[in-house]
Amino acid sequence: MPPEEATVRSLGLGAADFIPKPFRVRELLARVKAHLRVGQELNQARAEARSRTELMDIMQEITATLKPDEIYQILVRRVAQALGISRCSILLAGPDENEGTVVAAYENPIIQNLQVDLGRYPEVRQAFASGETILVRDTRTDPLFHGVRADWESAGQLVPTRSAIVIRFSLRMEPAGVFFLRTVDDDPPLTEQDVQFAEQVIAAAVAALEKAYDMEQAVQGQEQMRHLAETDALTGCFNRRALMEKLEQEMDRAARYATMLTGMMVDIDNFKPINDTYGHLVGDRVLKQLAALLKREQRSVDVVARYGGEEFVVLLPETTAAESRNFAERILKRVASYEFGEADRPVRVTISIGIATYPDERVSDGESLLNLADSHLYRAKNDGRNRFRD
Repeated sequence: MPPEEATVRSLGLGAADFIPKPFRVRELLARVKAHLRVGQELNQARAEARSRTELMDIMQEITATLKPDEIYQILVRRVAQALGISRCSILLAGPDENEGTVVAAYENPIIQNLQVDLGRYPEVRQAFASGETILVRDTRTDPLFHGVRADWESAGQLVPTRSAIVIRFSLRMEPAGVFFLRTVDDDPPLTEQDVQFAEQVIAAAVAALEKAYDMEQAVQGQEQMRHLAETDALTGCFNRRALMEKLEQEMDRAARYATMLTGMMVDIDNFKPINDTYGHLVGDRVLKQLAALLKREQRSVDVVARYGGEEFVVLLPETTAAESRNFAERILKRVASYEFGEADRPVRVTISIGIATYPDERVSDGESLLNLADSHLYRAKNDGRNRFRD
């Protein structure tokens, strides 16, 4: 068969090349090397394409959330799955700290904020100290593990980790933690290509993490401002403005779902003589102690607020008249037996309580509920104090 026809036929059958006889060794070796180089470049191109695709998929999932904890969980899960490894975690710590906090671990997703001794992980300490990426191809021979290997052997401890990658990352130009990848006996060892992929992922994720932390701080700042705006500075209870908002919400809910709502006005008996006799500092202490006592007795759905001066309001959603009476009796007994004031200067304190429960023909809104409770409080005062009326 002519050489030209043989070449066409061979290539048509799927051959990568064709060399006619007589064979020349140098030409044959050159052709083989060329094909090997092309194959390696093709495999590398395919791997890079897969890495880019994985990276894009990971970033799409990361940018869909604004919570740092969720981003950390996504990172360890997606990188471990992409590299086919069984252990991948993120530790937060400063470069000079002896302990780190595991915020996410692929091998155990329920781990959060686990404190670990960095002395047990020489590769992590080295990454923190140098700021460079650490690749350990084999923990059994790497000199970095010389000291800990002796400790493992003396303790009879079996350590399954065989190779590791540690990548330090920074947030806002400050070292924040490390990306910690490991393989065990059954996993293929980690390579430079794995390092490149992991570095690309963590570098791309830093911006998302910084944005998530900024958002978290902003939300926390808003919550703190809201808390300050609705809290009585002395007692830590809701203030009057917050009370009226809560009361409106609870009245709407009670009317919509045909449930009951009890409002209680609680007033300290003879509070002015307490201030005059013991001083305003002791008077303030009594107010804080009563507020703490009321909050200990409340349910999670109840509202305790300082209405003004020595007067408090307690809202009890879905509470019948009989249940509110039991609550009032319990509060009266708690107050009567409590040692108010200072340990070396106790103050005897009693309270009076007025109770109003919706629905009631005299109650049309939150303000009328409080007015009715206030009128019942006035009756309790006139009837001798240290009691409730409804």
